[in-house]
Amino acid sequence: MDLGTIVGLGLGFSMVVVGVLIGGAGLGPYLSPDSVLIVLGGSFGAMLVANPMSRMLGIVKFLQLALNKPNWQEEKLIEDLVGFSERARREGLLALEDNLDQIDDDFMKKGLGLVVDGIDPEIIKNILYNELNEIQSRHEAGIKVFDDWSKIAPAFGMIGTLIGLIAMLVNLGGDASIIGRGMSTALITTLYGSFFANLALIPIKSKLQDRDKEEARAKEIVIEGILSIQSGDNSRILFEKLMSFMPPKQVEAIRNASGRE
Repeated sequence: MDLGTIVGLGLGFSMVVVGVLIGGAGLGPYLSPDSVLIVLGGSFGAMLVANPMSRMLGIVKFLQLALNKPNWQEEKLIEDLVGFSERARREGLLALEDNLDQIDDDFMKKGLGLVVDGIDPEIIKNILYNELNEIQSRHEAGIKVFDDWSKIAPAFGMIGTLIGLIAMLVNLGGDASIIGRGMSTALITTLYGSFFANLALIPIKSKLQDRDKEEARAKEIVIEGILSIQSGDNSRILFEKLMSFMPPKQVEAIRNASGRE
């Protein structure tokens, strides 16, 4: 579970509520079921028009990805790849076939299997990068959902504003309570649209972009490692190559753990 996402959503929501309460009007005036229907229902309907049904049904999966931080275990990937490199140089590439069943990472397992089968390096590179591109295309589809929704929700807030203003003008000079209700709808829908977009949709889009970069980096580490193993690179050279993908803080920790200063 990504505590930053959970804490951030909770903190953002609670601070707005506290600010409303401090303002002295209480929560009652800000609770508007009709505004919720206009902003959430209307914007979700627009998203159904703009996207395939299968993509919209996958929103839950995208949300789970934002709320849960995957552990790509780059340190273990590097350790395993360096170990495979050392064995390949000692016993030959075919010896790696014995390790395939022990590999948990399917992407690495596929790549090493291609190496053991003697596939041309350029073909292996194309296969693995094509798979990585497809993974990123699926990620981009999810990111686009939240990006589009973050733009549509405030627009429906403005639509709600127009609805409220029309209701107010129609009753101008009539029942003051109806005029007040129309004005309330006009303002609150704009508030809801902006609140929903800026607290939830835009941050989730940014979080999904981070997840995409993290997975891509892990996959690129594997690709570089596999191609280096096939080319017969020294394990020290391979280790340094893979270290170039890592942030400085992790580089220091991995060097200390591996004993490669």
